[in-house]
Amino acid sequence: QVQLVESGGGAVQPGGSLRLACVASGFSFSSYAMSWVRRAPGKGLEWVSGITSGGGSTSYADSVKGRFTISRDNAKNTLYLQMNSLKPDDTAVYYCAKVWHTIVVLSTSPNEYDYWGQGTQVTVSS
Repeated sequence: QVQLVESGGGAVQPGGSLRLACVASGFSFSSYAMSWVRRAPGKGLEWVSGITSGGGSTSYADSVKGRFTISRDNAKNTLYLQMNSLKPDDTAVYYCAKVWHTIVVLSTSPNEYDYWGQGTQVTVSS
């Protein structure tokens, strides 16, 4: 069965950095676009960043552009999110998500994703 397991979250001061990882299993990881999505306290889901199946193309929400970097290692079935210059507004539970079909090159809509990890908490506070 499909499994997505995130790690790397934690508490950090503003301006700090974290690197999230998501280990995938149960499907052909290298065939699917992937994304990171977050949910801040009391708010809805926000798409953060996405990457194509081969890793050749990436996309970012305006709120994180220039600070976050998404990447993947298909040999290790692992998705990453490097987060720098963290702000209190970045506080959220971060989820990795798999698109529902290989024909989806990249999508900012949570509706296009069929499997999600359990999430990892990121807290940015002084």
